[in-house]
Amino acid sequence: MPKLLIADDHPLFRAALRGAAADAAPDVTTREAETLDGVLEALENEDDIDLVLLDLHMPGNHGLAGLAAIRAQFPAVAVVLVSANEDPLVVRRALDHGVAGYIPKSAGLDELREAIRAVLDCEQWLPPALRGAVARAQSAPADMDLAARLASLTPQQFRVLRLVAEGLLNKQIADRLDVQERTIKAHMSAIFEKLGARNRTHAGVILRGLEISDPALRVAG
Repeated sequence: MPKLLIADDHPLFRAALRGAAADAAPDVTTREAETLDGVLEALENEDDIDLVLLDLHMPGNHGLAGLAAIRAQFPAVAVVLVSANEDPLVVRRALDHGVAGYIPKSAGLDELREAIRAVLDCEQWLPPALRGAVARAQSAPADMDLAARLASLTPQQFRVLRLVAEGLLNKQIADRLDVQERTIKAHMSAIFEKLGARNRTHAGVILRGLEISDPALRVAG
C-alpha cells in the first residue's frame, strides 16, 4: 500500500493532488505538510512514506534546497517537484539533483494522475510539453558536482549544514540537535572537506546556491 506525503501550502492544490493520487492508486494513503520543516518531521517520524510531492516554493523551501535535504536525509524516498516554474533549465537542475518527476502546477487532473502512477511504478515522469526542451537543456558541470558533493554528506551533516546556512552558531546547532558542541565541530570539518568550503560562511553560500526564485513573486513585483 503506497504512502504519499503531499507537501504544499495551498489547500486547494493539496486537495487536487490528493484526489489525483486516489485515482492513480486506489489503495494509496496520504498525509500532508505545509512547510519544509513539516515534511522533514513527517519523514523522521514515519518510515513508510514512499513518495513526496514537494512544492518548489513552499514555506521553508528555497528552490532545490528542500529536495537536497530530503535526498540527503531520506535517500530511499522518491521526490516529485511541483511548481509553477516551467523553465527547462530548472527542470534539468532538478533532475540532476535526483527528482523522480516534475509536475507543473498548470497540469490537468489527467496529467497529475499519470505522473503519480508513473513514479509509483518507479518510472521518471516529466510533462510531455517540456520533455523535448528538457532533453536539449545542458546540465551545468558545477551543478552536477554540487549534487555529488551534497550526496556525500551524511544525514546529520546535512542537518548541520542547513542550520549553518540559517546563521546558527555551533553551540546553537548543538542545542538544536541535542549533541555536544565538539560533535558539531567534527561535523563542520567533514562538511568543509566534502563541499570544498573555506569556512562556515562559504558552506552556507554553497547551499544557498540551490535557491530558485519564485515566478509568482516576480510577476507580483
